[in-house]
Amino acid sequence: MTDSTGVASDPATIVFNPLQPGYLDDPFSHFAELRAADPVHLTVVDQWLLFRHDDVSRLLRDPTLSVDDDTLLVVNEARQAAFVEAAGDGDLLKSTSILNVDPPDHTRLRRLVSKAFTPSTIEDLRPRVQELVDAALDPMEARGHGDVVSELAFPLPFDVISEMLGMPAADKEQIAEWSGAIVKTIDPIITAEEIALAVASQRAMDAHIDGVIAWKRDHPADDLLTALIEAEEDGDRLSTRELRDQVTLLFVAGHETTVNLIGTGIYELLRHPDQLAMLRDDPSLDANAVDELLRYVSPVQMSRRITTRDVEFGGKVIPQGMFVLAGLASANHDPEHWGPTAGDLDVTRAGANHHLSFGSGAHYCLGASLARLEAQVAIGTFVRRFPDVRLAGDPTWNGRINLRGLEHLPVALDAPRSGVSG
Repeated sequence: MTDSTGVASDPATIVFNPLQPGYLDDPFSHFAELRAADPVHLTVVDQWLLFRHDDVSRLLRDPTLSVDDDTLLVVNEARQAAFVEAAGDGDLLKSTSILNVDPPDHTRLRRLVSKAFTPSTIEDLRPRVQELVDAALDPMEARGHGDVVSELAFPLPFDVISEMLGMPAADKEQIAEWSGAIVKTIDPIITAEEIALAVASQRAMDAHIDGVIAWKRDHPADDLLTALIEAEEDGDRLSTRELRDQVTLLFVAGHETTVNLIGTGIYELLRHPDQLAMLRDDPSLDANAVDELLRYVSPVQMSRRITTRDVEFGGKVIPQGMFVLAGLASANHDPEHWGPTAGDLDVTRAGANHHLSFGSGAHYCLGASLARLEAQVAIGTFVRRFPDVRLAGDPTWNGRINLRGLEHLPVALDAPRSGVSG
């Protein structure tokens, strides 16, 4: 039985409901309830959601499952109709990014794109990332206060990927607006108005990226976009559409998730002063601390697969052609895997890098090493440059279910006056 919102009204039934009050502040308590009561859960919008670590890991690693929407046999007809109505052209809804295609296309695309993301290439960026972080923190220090998200977490990954691609100067605020609308489409619940805005933003983003690619073809340089244009293996190159979709993915997925990691990561350190002090006093913890924050805040809360056959999880059979969400954030807090301290932030945690925040299997995040590098430099520099940092107001969440993060994080950077607490 459901009420007008589509949420089960039987109080004895626990239903995944990301619209309930307090969810964005703390989704993990809700995950814990479902992990205990119904870890293999069919949602009210006919999507399955897995909450246990072992189930999530198994789903992500199964090479027989799909990420191509064309393999769906059970769809949310209202949602699909809203997309079709907004787009008008079904081709707009079909992405060729590596997140949305299966082998052999995925294998081919990833092989071409990954040439620009070797460990040595990413590590060579560390001095430039440090320069960008320092430049972002200088005006904050001069004022004695600032917004961690808008002044550090947001511009850093945008500037890094723009420089890597060799993109001409662009309106980062406009691109961020488009990006924010587009990523709402991966939320399990979305309104018709949000769908219309996402489609319009996708059109605008496509046009912008097409223009940049055309400009780059006439102005090749020693950069990632030129490398992608020229990338070739056995006579195979990225098509114009494939090239555009990979560049869009780098901007949207890579940027949004790193913003969440840096902004929400610093927020959680402020909420756990003992861990903040430990990290501030020991730079050797930077790498492990970032992995622990990746586990703890889970910048991407869920990933997805589509069943290509009937599959069994926890004694339940999920039919072929169903959408299955891998609860990354729930898996990252599962005490069956992480032990009794699963809900604690511990920057010294052994095995912290075994989190599932970058996914697993063939679709493991291509930009994982870049995100780690940016977060290590940004968070490590911030906490040591401002040893007296404290919250200067309430943080504001971005309102997204999947790419959960902060929109604003106001902080004071100087020591509080005697008798005044922050």
